[in-house]
Amino acid sequence: MDSGRRQFLGRWGAVVTGVAAPFTLPGQAFPESHAHPDLGAGATAAATDPQSDSGTRTDNGTRTGTGTGHDRFMWLAIAQARRNPKWPFGAVIVGTRSGEVLGRGVNTGADSPVLHGEVVAMNDYVRRQGNQGWADTTLYTTGEPCSMCMSALAWANVRRVVWASSIDEIRSTDIIQIDLSAREVAAAARSFYTPQLLLGGVLAEHTNYLFREAQRLRQRFPDASAV
Repeated sequence: MDSGRRQFLGRWGAVVTGVAAPFTLPGQAFPESHAHPDLGAGATAAATDPQSDSGTRTDNGTRTGTGTGHDRFMWLAIAQARRNPKWPFGAVIVGTRSGEVLGRGVNTGADSPVLHGEVVAMNDYVRRQGNQGWADTTLYTTGEPCSMCMSALAWANVRRVVWASSIDEIRSTDIIQIDLSAREVAAAARSFYTPQLLLGGVLAEHTNYLFREAQRLRQRFPDASAV
């Protein structure tokens, strides 16, 4: 590892390695609720601070167990994913301080190869909010962003990205994936992109099941790839 790379990893600390360092940004605290938030874009999700992080992590930095912050927003992404049971890639974009759902989407790759869930959510965000304010948002997605989607998030300066199933887990269900992790893509964009949070494994036990069920569904009812 060259000295520049060591310096970069040292500057990012635990974020690049997959262990989310705690961040506390000023802003409104979210009221606690054990109900799932409203699924509609523009709704305010009743939740604790989405920057909070509970549960335990495995050695590779992914989370297991239950939580009160990120989990609530990941459930919204899962709700989107269930709209496309064969390709359950769902995403939502949330105001980091307000908790407001600002964009949402599900994979519609049958219509266009670039319409991954994250891209659809970003397009929905632009329709509703305009091409502005990205740095104050958090994207939640059921699958680790591919190199295309993570690059789009870097270009937009979405500084907080949270996902459930890893690229390796998704690949194990016979969904093709480019072999670049979201963290590697973010690191390659370090000249202009400094994320505050890159966190994987949130509700992965649920999304892994969705992807395995999707695999069985595709095997039973094969059709053109939507990825």
